Amino acid sequence: MFSRYETRNALKHAVFVVLFLIAFFAEQAMADRVKDLAGVAGVRDNQLAGYGLVVGLNGTGDQTTQTPFTVQSIINMLTQFGVTIPPGVSLQLKNVAAVTVHSDLPAFAKPGQTIDVTVSSIGNAKSLRGGALLMAPLRGADGNVYALAQGNLVVGGFGASGNDGSKVTVNIPSAGRIPNGATVERAVPNDFLTSETIVLNLNVPDFTTSKRLAEQINQTMGPGTAASLDAVSVSVRAPQDPSQRTAFVSALQSLEVEPGEVQARVIVNSRTGTVVIGDNVRVTPAAVSHGSLVVTISESPYVSQPIAPFSNSGETVAVPDSEVSILQEEASMFLFEPGTSLDEIVRAVNRVGAAPGDLVAILEALKQAGALRAELVVI
Repeated sequence: MFSRYETRNALKHAVFVVLFLIAFFAEQAMADRVKDLAGVAGVRDNQLAGYGLVVGLNGTGDQTTQTPFTVQSIINMLTQFGVTIPPGVSLQLKNVAAVTVHSDLPAFAKPGQTIDVTVSSIGNAKSLRGGALLMAPLRGADGNVYALAQGNLVVGGFGASGNDGSKVTVNIPSAGRIPNGATVERAVPNDFLTSETIVLNLNVPDFTTSKRLAEQINQTMGPGTAASLDAVSVSVRAPQDPSQRTAFVSALQSLEVEPGEVQARVIVNSRTGTVVIGDNVRVTPAAVSHGSLVVTISESPYVSQPIAPFSNSGETVAVPDSEVSILQEEASMFLFEPGTSLDEIVRAVNRVGAAPGDLVAILEALKQAGALRAELVVI
């Protein structure tokens, strides 16, 4: 049996452990992984684009009279295969469509690997459904060929039409994808393994986050390992051995850093009326009065029937009868105290029954009055 003193000490120890765990996990919950906060400079996708031909369509290809480049492409292709088209022959190709092919080449992609491609019609083809893309080179911004695309298209859209001109289209039948449709032929060079340092670029620029990231790296990896360059970039000294550098970056991305508080900002979508208010938004003392004026115009036409002795020569006509009414709703006024927070702003606006459009007008008026301590962004 435990004594009362031992039991009390055990309870105190248990409470201390519980409070420590709660504080520990609460602190950890506010931290984010470096992998989610920043990316490694130079490690990114590269855009590729090309031109090709889709064949095997069921009469839904380009109308060659309006897309002469499709015929020119077919003639050039046949010439490479040793087929010569006699002069003066007009090709009528209904099963061929000229397309653009584009894809994203992942970082460190090696020759022989495959990537997905998207194929889109650039002519007047009605549908690419059932077609196959012939070999099309994909070029980068430098003009070099980095991949070759070819394969059968997967098209999610389709269309149907009748002889009377009626038609139904579901999704987009003039574009499709080819999973693993391109083979990488050239790797994109980068200095990840050759540079003395690597640079971590924050997804959201912030001086506080950049400072904390450098401090966390120095605390974990050793003093002098990282240095904050600006609000975006943090330079980190990395091992020169390729295998060690890969493991080093993996360890960096697993670190957790508490990001700095975001700037006070109010986002307003003028098209949909959506309003997003950040947590740090504050207002100075201000009184707001917001009401609305409703004007209603109703038409009640009535028939005018002539009576004797004018019934023989008169005409029956419809006479308009307009009624105009104006209703001004009572404007409710509410007061913002110094340092009013987000919750108080939302409660005050909802208390008067303001719609999203009214909230936008109130926020814009507060900004113009200099009472809104936040950046107002209208998109």
